[in-house]
Amino acid sequence: MHHRKLVIIPTYNEIENIREMIHEVMNLEGKFELLVIDDGSPDGTASIVSDLQADFPDRLHLIQREGKMGLGTAYITGFEWALKNGHDYIFEMDADFSHNPSDLIRLYEACALNEYDLAIGSRYITGVNVVNWPIGRVLMSYFASVYVNFITGLPVKDATAGFKCYHKSVLLGINLSEVKFIGYAFQIEMKFTAWKLGFKLIEVPIIFTDRTKGTSKMSSGIFKEAVIGVIWMKLKSIFKPYKLNQI
Repeated sequence: MHHRKLVIIPTYNEIENIREMIHEVMNLEGKFELLVIDDGSPDGTASIVSDLQADFPDRLHLIQREGKMGLGTAYITGFEWALKNGHDYIFEMDADFSHNPSDLIRLYEACALNEYDLAIGSRYITGVNVVNWPIGRVLMSYFASVYVNFITGLPVKDATAGFKCYHKSVLLGINLSEVKFIGYAFQIEMKFTAWKLGFKLIEVPIIFTDRTKGTSKMSSGIFKEAVIGVIWMKLKSIFKPYKLNQI
Protein backbone atom coordinates (compact mmCIF):
# COMPACT_ATOMS: atom_id res chain seq x y z
CA MET A 1 0.00 0.00 0.00
CA HIS A 2 1.27 3.45 -0.90
CA HIS A 3 1.45 5.86 2.00
CA ARG A 4 1.74 9.61 1.59
CA LYS A 5 4.59 10.82 3.79
CA LEU A 6 5.05 14.49 4.68
CA VAL A 7 8.09 15.96 6.44
CA ILE A 8 7.44 19.28 8.16
CA ILE A 9 10.40 21.61 8.70
CA PRO A 10 9.91 24.99 10.38
CA THR A 11 12.53 27.55 9.37
CA TYR A 12 13.88 30.90 10.44
CA ASN A 13 17.11 32.06 8.81
CA GLU A 14 18.19 28.65 7.49
CA ILE A 15 19.51 29.78 4.10
CA GLU A 16 22.80 27.97 4.76
CA ASN A 17 21.04 24.62 5.20
CA ILE A 18 17.71 24.60 3.40
CA ARG A 19 18.83 23.92 -0.18
CA GLU A 20 20.92 20.89 0.79
CA MET A 21 18.20 19.64 3.15
CA ILE A 22 15.55 19.78 0.42
CA HIS A 23 17.72 17.76 -1.96
CA GLU A 24 18.51 15.19 0.76
CA VAL A 25 14.82 14.61 1.54
CA MET A 26 13.74 14.60 -2.09
CA ASN A 27 16.37 11.95 -2.92
CA LEU A 28 15.26 9.49 -0.23
CA GLU A 29 13.58 6.25 -1.26
CA GLY A 30 9.83 6.29 -0.80
CA LYS A 31 8.92 9.67 -2.30
CA PHE A 32 8.74 11.77 0.83
CA GLU A 33 7.04 15.13 0.50
CA LEU A 34 8.39 18.19 2.31
CA LEU A 35 6.52 21.16 3.76
CA VAL A 36 8.67 24.12 4.82
CA ILE A 37 6.99 26.59 7.15
CA ASP A 38 9.01 29.79 7.14
CA ASP A 39 8.46 32.50 9.72
CA GLY A 40 9.44 35.50 7.63
CA SER A 41 13.17 34.74 7.46
CA PRO A 42 14.96 37.96 6.45
CA ASP A 43 17.83 35.95 4.94
CA GLY A 44 15.74 34.68 2.01
CA THR A 45 15.17 31.09 3.15
CA ALA A 46 11.66 31.07 1.67
CA SER A 47 12.94 32.31 -1.69
CA ILE A 48 15.24 29.29 -1.97
CA VAL A 49 12.33 26.96 -1.25
CA SER A 50 10.09 28.76 -3.72
CA ASP A 51 12.72 28.50 -6.47
CA LEU A 52 13.18 24.76 -5.88
CA GLN A 53 9.47 24.01 -6.06
CA ALA A 54 9.75 23.99 -9.85
CA ASP A 55 12.21 21.07 -9.57
CA PHE A 56 9.94 19.05 -7.28
CA PRO A 57 6.34 19.72 -8.30
CA ASP A 58 3.71 18.21 -5.99
CA ARG A 59 6.38 17.17 -3.48
CA LEU A 60 7.88 20.41 -2.14
CA HIS A 61 5.46 22.76 -0.38
CA LEU A 62 5.88 26.13 1.31
CA ILE A 63 3.86 28.11 3.83
CA GLN A 64 5.12 31.61 4.61
CA ARG A 65 4.11 33.34 7.83
CA GLU A 66 4.47 36.98 8.82
CA GLY A 67 7.10 36.53 11.53
CA LYS A 68 8.36 34.36 14.40
CA MET A 69 5.26 32.77 15.92
CA GLY A 70 6.80 29.83 17.75
CA LEU A 71 7.79 26.27 16.94
CA GLY A 72 4.55 24.78 18.23
CA THR A 73 2.29 26.96 16.10
CA ALA A 74 4.41 26.16 13.03
CA TYR A 75 3.94 22.43 13.57
CA ILE A 76 0.22 22.80 14.30
CA THR A 77 -0.13 24.70 11.02
CA GLY A 78 1.73 21.89 9.28
CA PHE A 79 -0.31 19.15 10.94
CA GLU A 80 -3.57 20.76 9.89
CA TRP A 81 -2.29 21.18 6.33
CA ALA A 82 -1.15 17.53 6.22
CA LEU A 83 -4.50 16.19 7.42
CA LYS A 84 -6.40 18.41 5.00
CA ASN A 85 -4.28 17.19 2.10
CA GLY A 86 -4.53 13.46 2.81
CA HIS A 87 -1.13 12.51 4.23
CA ASP A 88 -0.82 9.23 6.15
CA TYR A 89 2.45 9.76 8.02
CA ILE A 90 3.64 13.15 9.20
CA PHE A 91 7.18 13.89 10.39
CA GLU A 92 8.81 16.62 12.46
CA MET A 93 12.43 17.45 11.63
CA ASP A 94 14.90 20.31 12.07
CA ALA A 95 16.41 22.13 9.09
CA ASP A 96 19.97 22.22 10.42
CA PHE A 97 21.02 18.56 9.88
CA SER A 98 21.07 17.79 13.60
CA HIS A 99 18.62 15.11 12.46
CA ASN A 100 19.93 12.85 9.70
CA PRO A 101 17.37 12.81 6.84
CA SER A 102 18.09 9.12 6.12
CA ASP A 103 16.66 8.29 9.56
CA LEU A 104 13.24 9.35 8.27
CA ILE A 105 13.01 5.91 6.66
CA ARG A 106 13.67 4.17 10.00
CA LEU A 107 11.02 6.25 11.76
CA TYR A 108 8.52 5.50 9.00
CA GLU A 109 9.23 1.76 9.13
CA ALA A 110 8.81 1.73 12.92
CA CYS A 111 5.26 2.95 12.41
CA ALA A 112 4.23 1.42 9.08
CA LEU A 113 5.83 -2.02 9.51
CA ASN A 114 5.75 -2.46 13.29
CA GLU A 115 2.36 -0.80 13.82
CA TYR A 116 3.38 1.96 16.21
CA ASP A 117 1.44 5.21 16.17
CA LEU A 118 4.31 7.56 17.07
CA ALA A 119 8.01 6.91 16.47
CA ILE A 120 10.49 9.15 18.27
CA GLY A 121 14.06 9.66 17.10
CA SER A 122 15.76 9.19 20.48
CA ARG A 123 19.14 10.51 21.58
CA TYR A 124 19.03 8.64 24.90
CA ILE A 125 17.41 5.24 24.38
CA THR A 126 20.83 3.53 23.93
CA GLY A 127 22.98 5.87 26.04
CA VAL A 128 23.81 9.46 25.12
CA ASN A 129 24.13 9.77 21.34
CA VAL A 130 24.86 13.47 20.91
CA VAL A 131 27.75 14.88 18.87
CA ASN A 132 29.34 18.35 19.18
CA TRP A 133 27.18 19.65 22.03
CA PRO A 134 28.87 21.28 25.04
CA ILE A 135 28.65 18.99 28.08
CA GLY A 136 26.44 21.53 29.87
CA ARG A 137 23.83 21.40 27.14
CA VAL A 138 23.94 17.60 27.00
CA LEU A 139 23.33 17.39 30.73
CA MET A 140 20.52 19.95 30.58
CA SER A 141 18.77 18.05 27.79
CA TYR A 142 19.26 14.62 29.39
CA PHE A 143 18.07 15.67 32.83
CA ALA A 144 15.13 17.53 31.29
CA SER A 145 13.88 14.15 30.11
CA VAL A 146 14.57 12.61 33.53
CA TYR A 147 12.54 15.44 35.07
CA VAL A 148 9.65 14.84 32.65
CA ASN A 149 9.67 11.11 33.40
CA PHE A 150 9.67 11.75 37.15
CA ILE A 151 6.85 14.30 37.14
CA THR A 152 4.55 12.80 34.51
CA GLY A 153 5.39 9.10 34.28
CA LEU A 154 5.82 9.41 30.50
CA PRO A 155 7.76 6.24 29.52
CA VAL A 156 10.06 7.98 27.02
CA LYS A 157 13.81 8.42 27.51
CA ASP A 158 14.02 11.44 25.18
CA ALA A 159 10.94 13.42 26.13
CA THR A 160 12.13 16.63 24.47
CA ALA A 161 13.02 15.04 21.10
CA GLY A 162 11.92 16.96 18.03
CA PHE A 163 12.45 14.24 15.41
CA LYS A 164 9.25 12.21 15.11
CA CYS A 165 6.87 10.31 12.87
CA TYR A 166 3.13 10.40 13.57
CA HIS A 167 0.50 8.22 12.03
CA LYS A 168 -2.36 10.51 11.05
CA SER A 169 -4.62 8.88 13.66
CA VAL A 170 -2.56 10.53 16.43
CA LEU A 171 -3.00 14.01 15.01
CA LEU A 172 -6.69 13.38 14.38
CA GLY A 173 -7.08 12.07 17.92
CA ILE A 174 -5.45 15.11 19.56
CA ASN A 175 -7.50 18.30 19.68
CA LEU A 176 -4.81 20.47 18.10
CA SER A 177 -6.64 23.67 19.03
CA GLU A 178 -6.09 22.83 22.71
CA VAL A 179 -2.32 22.33 22.48
CA LYS A 180 -1.03 24.91 24.94
CA PHE A 181 2.70 25.33 24.42
CA ILE A 182 4.61 26.84 21.51
CA GLY A 183 8.25 26.39 22.54
CA TYR A 184 10.34 23.58 24.03
CA ALA A 185 7.37 22.25 26.03
CA PHE A 186 5.42 21.65 22.81
CA GLN A 187 7.47 18.53 22.09
CA ILE A 188 6.78 17.17 25.57
CA GLU A 189 3.08 18.03 25.42
CA MET A 190 2.53 16.20 22.12
CA LYS A 191 4.19 12.99 23.39
CA PHE A 192 2.42 13.15 26.74
CA THR A 193 -0.97 13.72 25.12
CA ALA A 194 -0.48 10.88 22.62
CA TRP A 195 0.52 8.54 25.46
CA LYS A 196 -2.42 9.54 27.67
CA LEU A 197 -4.79 8.93 24.75
CA GLY A 198 -3.55 5.36 24.46
CA PHE A 199 -1.46 5.57 21.30
CA LYS A 200 1.54 3.24 20.93
CA LEU A 201 4.92 5.02 21.18
CA ILE A 202 8.36 3.70 20.31
CA GLU A 203 11.82 5.24 20.52
CA VAL A 204 14.17 4.67 17.60
CA PRO A 205 17.86 5.29 18.39
CA ILE A 206 19.48 8.09 16.40
CA ILE A 207 22.71 10.06 16.55
CA PHE A 208 22.05 13.77 17.06
CA THR A 209 24.72 16.06 15.61
CA ASP A 210 24.77 19.76 16.49
CA ARG A 211 24.45 22.16 13.59
CA THR A 212 27.59 23.25 11.75
CA LYS A 213 25.93 26.09 9.81
CA GLY A 214 23.63 28.85 10.99
CA THR A 215 22.72 29.69 14.58
CA SER A 216 20.67 27.88 17.22
CA LYS A 217 17.21 29.22 18.11
CA MET A 218 17.33 27.96 21.72
CA SER A 219 16.82 30.38 24.60
CA SER A 220 16.51 30.24 28.40
CA GLY A 221 12.84 31.20 28.13
CA ILE A 222 12.15 28.03 26.17
CA PHE A 223 13.53 25.90 29.02
CA LYS A 224 11.57 27.83 31.63
CA GLU A 225 8.37 27.12 29.70
CA ALA A 226 9.16 23.42 29.77
CA VAL A 227 9.82 23.30 33.54
CA ILE A 228 6.50 24.95 34.37
CA GLY A 229 4.67 23.25 31.51
CA VAL A 230 5.47 19.74 32.74
CA ILE A 231 3.83 20.45 36.10
CA TRP A 232 0.80 21.91 34.31
CA MET A 233 0.48 18.80 32.14
CA LYS A 234 0.56 16.48 35.14
CA LEU A 235 -2.04 18.50 37.04
CA LYS A 236 -4.28 18.71 33.98
CA SER A 237 -4.12 14.93 33.54
CA ILE A 238 -5.29 14.46 37.12
CA PHE A 239 -8.23 16.84 37.03
CA LYS A 240 -9.26 16.56 33.38
CA PRO A 241 -9.04 13.08 31.79
CA TYR A 242 -7.70 12.99 28.25
CA LYS A 243 -10.26 12.08 25.60
CA LEU A 244 -9.88 11.41 21.89
CA ASN A 245 -10.87 14.31 19.69
CA GLN A 246 -14.34 13.89 18.20
CA ILE A 247 -13.98 14.53 14.48
